[in-house]
Amino acid sequence: MILFGTTADGQDVRKITLSAGDLTVSLLTWGAVLQDVWLADVDRSLTLGSGSLSDYEGDMRYHGSLIGPIVNRISTARVRLEGMVYELERNEKGYIHLHSGAQGTHLQVWDVVEVTENSATLSITLPDGMCGLPGHRQVTVTFAVTAPANLTMTVTGQTDTKTLMNFANHSYWNLDGTDTWAGHQLCIAAERYLPGTDNAYPTGEIADVNGTEMDFRTARKIAPGKPPLDNNFCLSDERTGLRDVFWLTGQSGVQMTMATTETGIQIYDGRQAKRPGRGTYEGLAIEAQSWPDAPNHRGFPSIMLTPDAPYQQITRWRFGK
Repeated sequence: MILFGTTADGQDVRKITLSAGDLTVSLLTWGAVLQDVWLADVDRSLTLGSGSLSDYEGDMRYHGSLIGPIVNRISTARVRLEGMVYELERNEKGYIHLHSGAQGTHLQVWDVVEVTENSATLSITLPDGMCGLPGHRQVTVTFAVTAPANLTMTVTGQTDTKTLMNFANHSYWNLDGTDTWAGHQLCIAAERYLPGTDNAYPTGEIADVNGTEMDFRTARKIAPGKPPLDNNFCLSDERTGLRDVFWLTGQSGVQMTMATTETGIQIYDGRQAKRPGRGTYEGLAIEAQSWPDAPNHRGFPSIMLTPDAPYQQITRWRFGK
């Protein structure tokens, strides 16, 4: 563990490197960021990161970060719990709540709980009212690297009163190290998806992928805009055991398989995401999470968290070539 940098308000940020088998990953205590993923005999990181903390405090605030307590969009920036209405930060378009706003966990320095050669546990406390939500919440994340080339992320959350919780790792992936992800093959084990409005939150329809451009049940090559992607793919109606749900293959032959316990996976094509000096569509954001905007749609899986039922998400990435 080494010093990575100091935030604009004077907090030290650490970099943690983990390794096992053919895989080496780097984490930051800023935003619990997954900064780099290196596979043996591949001359590039497979995820899009930066060596500058100021980038993560700025335009790269979503690159590799663990976003919560509510990832994605709340269309009305308003949620109801126990008969109370909670007003959330309207940080997109003047009326949408995006990625928990300025107090989200991606913009905080996490505490280091434990570090070993191949695993690290970080934690953060969200006091009552933080991000506009009730509850004194304690969140931990453990990243563990195992042979031959696996990375497992376990997120847990506890609260002292009813609240809402939906976390996601927001890494951008490009397995080829090219200017864009064009030519990658994509496969998703989802029979349904959520169509989006022009402002990228769900319309409320749960649509069948059959016969649509959103059918990725058989692997096929993708290109920017064909189709445009900023949608949740529905994996199940409730959390399950860990199962493989997503496969990405670069033209170089490098492969990534993703497994998760979550009910959905948001795919974003990076059309507005830029690293300094780079262009758009450089990486695909692949976010295991519960369905977005759930509090506003009765047919979506609930993201309510109670004191007697802790939150847990497990997501695993497996790499090969």
